[in-house]
Amino acid sequence: MNSIRARLFVILIATTGLVWLSAVGWIFVSTRAEVERVLDARLSEAGRMVSSLVSSQEIDVQRVAELGGTVLPVPSHIPYDRQLSCQLWSFDGTLVGRSDGAPAAELSTHTAGFSEAQIDGETWRVFAIENEERGIRVLVGDSLRVRDRLVGDVIKGLLFPAALVLPLLAGLIWASVNRGLLPLDRMANDLSGRAAADLKPLPQDGPREIRPVIKALNGLFAKVAGAREHERDFTAFAAHELKTPLAGLKTQAQIALASQDEKVTREALGHIVSGVDRTARLVRQLLAIAALEASEVNGKPETTNIAGALRSLVNDMSHQDTRDVQIRIAANLDGLLVSIGQADFDLAARNILENAIAHSPTGGVVDVTGRSEAGVAVVCIADSGAGMAPEELVRATERFFRGRNKTAIGSGLGLSIAALALERSGGVLKLSNRPTGGLMAEMTLLAGRPS
Repeated sequence: MNSIRARLFVILIATTGLVWLSAVGWIFVSTRAEVERVLDARLSEAGRMVSSLVSSQEIDVQRVAELGGTVLPVPSHIPYDRQLSCQLWSFDGTLVGRSDGAPAAELSTHTAGFSEAQIDGETWRVFAIENEERGIRVLVGDSLRVRDRLVGDVIKGLLFPAALVLPLLAGLIWASVNRGLLPLDRMANDLSGRAAADLKPLPQDGPREIRPVIKALNGLFAKVAGAREHERDFTAFAAHELKTPLAGLKTQAQIALASQDEKVTREALGHIVSGVDRTARLVRQLLAIAALEASEVNGKPETTNIAGALRSLVNDMSHQDTRDVQIRIAANLDGLLVSIGQADFDLAARNILENAIAHSPTGGVVDVTGRSEAGVAVVCIADSGAGMAPEELVRATERFFRGRNKTAIGSGLGLSIAALALERSGGVLKLSNRPTGGLMAEMTLLAGRPS
């Protein structure tokens, strides 16, 4: 059942019906017990009354016997025909007399008290009392069928109005459920009538039960609004950063075409090659950011061997223009494992290494070291450049931020890509200046376990 309204209606109807049936069952049991108690008391009272009439000779036992069992008068106070039956038996087992409707067979063989007996297929509840003075045993009984009819009439009196009230009750429950769900309907109408760009929060003045839903939706709206704002900024920055190198490429191409001087032409072509490299690197970084933000984190943890990944990465980068910058990988990285996917680690390390190479002087050195402490592994990549000012370090991982010591081929995306790639696996990128000069980037990751 996919409808909350229908589900609530069915639950309430079923619950109400169950409560009603339980009440009817309880009333049935209690009424039956009360009816039996009252009728037993009446049997006892009627038996003692007949015994007292015999003792006072208002019922002449001898005359009744002479007349062959004249019918005894037994008063009835409720409209059930032949409700009570009475028999008079002598102590020698002779039927002295009986009331109208009383069976000819002995109602009970008990001498005193209550008992039940089967006579001609009918069950009787009988009260017996002995009159020692007159030598008479008085038996007063009534049929259990009559008692069951009494209880049945009471239950029918309950079920009949229930059958009339139940449809009305169902209508009231349906109207109540509809009214109770009005806030959800209003919220749905508000959302369905909104434009796609309308991300303003919903008012939180609804019922307490739907406030968590409203709060969650408002949180989602805030995240979507932030993502859209971030996307707009990213697009604007990317367009600006791409426009500059493309304009430079066009200018250098025009110079190469217009110049008759071979030296000027070669310089222009060299600038074009550098511009293409910068543009290609920028496009690759933009695609990397887009891929990182679009992809989902794999829930299964992966383990990466740092030394092997770094050596493979350095070998791939050796085919690029590294400006004779040497990359030294420390021996303490051997056997160091981190909990991060190979692709994410390669992306983070490549961008940090490219940044370190770009800011190191020709013939400089980039040192890669590592250490393990308290369940985490720290990989440190340090260059031999000029470093960054303290106020620039806090903004270094912002997209398109470039400090005072920016390079011609930089775009301000490398460190932000590295930080984003590490965050996907719970890692942290920390930047600081080396005491001996240069920038030091520390990648802190959870230590991995051997597979």
